[in-house]
Amino acid sequence: MLDPHKFDVLIVGAGQAGGQLACGLRMAKFEGSIGLIGDEADPPYERPPLSKDYLMGEKSRERLYLRNDDFWENQQIDLKLQQRVVSIDPIEQTVTTDKGNLFSYGSLVWAAGGTPKSIPLPRISPDRVFTIRTLADIDRLNAKLSHIENIAIIGGGYIGLEAAAVFRKLGKGVDLVEVAPRLLSRVAAAEMSDFLLKVHGDHGVRFHLGMSVQDITDGDPLTLHLNTQTSIDADIVIIGIGIEPTITPLAEAGAEIGNGIHVNAFCQSSLPNIYAIGDCVSFKSPYANDHWVRLESVQNANDQAKVVVQHILGREKAYTAVPWFWSDQYDLKLQTIGLTHGYDNVILRGDPQTNSFSLVYFRKNLVCAIDSINRPLDFAQGRLLLGKAIDQKDPRLKEISIPFKELLDHP
Repeated sequence: MLDPHKFDVLIVGAGQAGGQLACGLRMAKFEGSIGLIGDEADPPYERPPLSKDYLMGEKSRERLYLRNDDFWENQQIDLKLQQRVVSIDPIEQTVTTDKGNLFSYGSLVWAAGGTPKSIPLPRISPDRVFTIRTLADIDRLNAKLSHIENIAIIGGGYIGLEAAAVFRKLGKGVDLVEVAPRLLSRVAAAEMSDFLLKVHGDHGVRFHLGMSVQDITDGDPLTLHLNTQTSIDADIVIIGIGIEPTITPLAEAGAEIGNGIHVNAFCQSSLPNIYAIGDCVSFKSPYANDHWVRLESVQNANDQAKVVVQHILGREKAYTAVPWFWSDQYDLKLQTIGLTHGYDNVILRGDPQTNSFSLVYFRKNLVCAIDSINRPLDFAQGRLLLGKAIDQKDPRLKEISIPFKELLDHP
């Protein structure tokens, strides 16, 4: 049997969560050995700019990296790149990678993220089907963009919409197919869906809502056959329908899982000495009425990394961060604070036609989330309202000139 390389803390996943955890440990003066395993060739980097600035060519590869190359060596963080963990032995406290390497750990932190969901497609050339998840994905796509005119996007979530905005800025024809009857149907109210539909439509995006791709005929161009007897011609296809959390090795090792790896308030899995953070994690959130949730956001990755740093150092500080998200599309900045899970009413604040408004979501008479379009003050003050019983009939709630904090200061 191989003699394993031993680490006091072994991190699986060299993305935002894993990279921030490794950095955080050293910044907190952790002196033990740290190993960081990643399946990509690049060191840890930011993912949000991939579908925006990097795809547009406005941000260089080097500016995406969380730290420069010297940092990892200087901080004695051992990068083990281009390999993937395929099995875990929680008794022996070892992991094995697809390269046959064996590593042992004192504490294991699973930060492996996820992989893009796929759909059944016929055998069309793989260089005409793309996802937007990694630097390599965008590099492949950018190498193709100058030679194509029309793009079909499957998926009307944030990734699909952000990509559509970039492609239109680049002058490409865009058809977007979404199986749900409206955009962002799982996370936003109809008012936001309708607004984004109009904005993108005004920019020339052609939408096919409530439809799905049944078949694709290979050719030049490709022809996508929809379930409504209609078809779309495109040079390439982008699939942006979410990710599958990478959890199989932990599940096979006996960890409790659902829609992600179940963790407690300190990001501990059900297996001893194993934490989990980031996109692959499911936890009970007070902002979702204590339901299990899995959040795909930089904020969540960073905040959970901070919790694990503290716990490894012997300081129990539970994960209590307020969830927040953002998305840039054209000249719009969509910012969300809280979780819309289970909302039962929504109040429109301002006028969508001005491209500056907010939506206030209620769950059982309590504010549970706020969406803001080009309203940074509403976003900043929105956390003051979360969990509060604000009178939904109060006319000040709809008046965009009145700061949120005044709803708390005065009856």
